[in-house]
Amino acid sequence: MLDNLEQQPADALLALIKLHNADPRADKIDLGVGVYRTGQGETPVFGAIKAAEKKLVETQDSKAYLGPEGDMGFVEALMPYVFGKDAPSMGGRIEGMQTPGGTGSLRLAFAMAKRAGIRCMWMGNPTWPNHPQICKDLGIEMKTFSHATPDGVADMDGIRGAIAEAEPGDAILLHGCCHNPTGIDYSSAQWDEIAPLLAEAKLLPIIDLAYQGLGHGMEEDAYGVRRVAVSVPELLVTQSCDKNFGLYRDRTGALYVMTAEPDQLPAVMSNAHALARANWSQPPDHGAAAVRLVLEDEKLTAQWLDELDQMRERMRQVRAKLGAAGKTGGVDLTPLGGQNGLFSIIPFTPEQVQAMREKHGIYFAGSGRINVAGLTAGNIDQFIEAVADVTG
Repeated sequence: MLDNLEQQPADALLALIKLHNADPRADKIDLGVGVYRTGQGETPVFGAIKAAEKKLVETQDSKAYLGPEGDMGFVEALMPYVFGKDAPSMGGRIEGMQTPGGTGSLRLAFAMAKRAGIRCMWMGNPTWPNHPQICKDLGIEMKTFSHATPDGVADMDGIRGAIAEAEPGDAILLHGCCHNPTGIDYSSAQWDEIAPLLAEAKLLPIIDLAYQGLGHGMEEDAYGVRRVAVSVPELLVTQSCDKNFGLYRDRTGALYVMTAEPDQLPAVMSNAHALARANWSQPPDHGAAAVRLVLEDEKLTAQWLDELDQMRERMRQVRAKLGAAGKTGGVDLTPLGGQNGLFSIIPFTPEQVQAMREKHGIYFAGSGRINVAGLTAGNIDQFIEAVADVTG
């Protein structure tokens, strides 16, 4: 039977990693892999996480199963950062559960939406490649709308048109902040317009909040989620701690569900637990336990937020320098200065992407998506000069 399986194309990003690793040039630059890097090119473990892990080793007295919902202390400690400290449960209408990273949360959210009877999933184009891949694997119909304009800002006409065309009962996937792959986010004023439109259209919003804290701050980056939450009766939010706690390989995430009435939550969450049980049974505990310990300790919380501030400030400095380069060769880098998070797209042609690799040893996705955290004080001028060379 296994002979019936056809060879699948290699993951483009993983192939890119191999190409970069095989390049013998000392001044090569990796802008492909979606992880934060320091000015020295390292992806460190947060000091606050190290302290929490030490405490975990000393105090954890069991590795017994926690159940499909995972570490609920972690889930509840994270809620105020997502939904606000004043009413994190929206009057008992919100409940969550732990998931294996943001991808696990998205998979569960999409599966719940399908089980609930959604007809179609709308998503902006471009989007993170795994979004449509999960939809396809689950057999969910997809429709897309333009997320960004050619001049590097959010395409409000695109989302207005999609909401107007969507049918009641459809779902719509939105990035909460630090859009992957464009770095182009909706402003607060734009969220103020989008939220009531979603309510009027009777759509189920699913908000991917994978990069909270990497844009303008934990509070600022939650504006869209909170604005939508006070406008619609139902909402799914997928959260990841992989980036803002540096827990990439520990796969630490959460799914939050908001229902119209509190008494609807038990039935809804029973479906979430059943789907999780059929997919991964129990989520891995270590990362979530470490985050819980950080958020339960005021000193560790302050240390974590300070480390997150330093990450964000470094990326903003890189963006400022890219933006200041302005018209570089045949492309304009100015919009990158006002975008957010790890990623931005530069409109390279396929030939220019190849030239950046072969001629200059600079590696990034074929779409032109770069990870700005791969740029440092030591290589950013080299990158800007290479852009001018291949696009001029």
